[in-house]
Amino acid sequence: MDAEKSEGEAMAILRITAGEAVLRVQLLDTPTAAAIAAAAPFLATASIWGEEVYFSTPAAAALECDARDVMTPGDIAYWPPGKAIAIGFGPTPASQGDEIRLASPSNVFGRALDDVRGFATAPPGAAVAVSLVED
Repeated sequence: MDAEKSEGEAMAILRITAGEAVLRVQLLDTPTAAAIAAAAPFLATASIWGEEVYFSTPAAAALECDARDVMTPGDIAYWPPGKAIAIGFGPTPASQGDEIRLASPSNVFGRALDDVRGFATAPPGAAVAVSLVED
């Protein structure tokens, strides 16, 4: 991977598994994505909040200027207050209607390459594994 990236250019691919669900995530060129890539590989435990799976990460990142709480399908986010990765695939208790709304503004650090609805099968307490995909 080239050390220099143009603004907005995609970086590496992250692989996240939770139970039977597997998701590949194209990392974006953001400070949060770099922190998560540097922390990988790591293990966590899945928690469920409505139609969102979230889990802790050893990465730490500050709230970025473009952080938001309403996600579009396929957005993969980092929630700074909980040092957690959030994968929303439908409404949460905070949603207004059918939107994917996280608990508070979060940093979008990647885009799913697979259907995030696959994470609907992940049970609370499922083992989560996060690793970088080798080229």
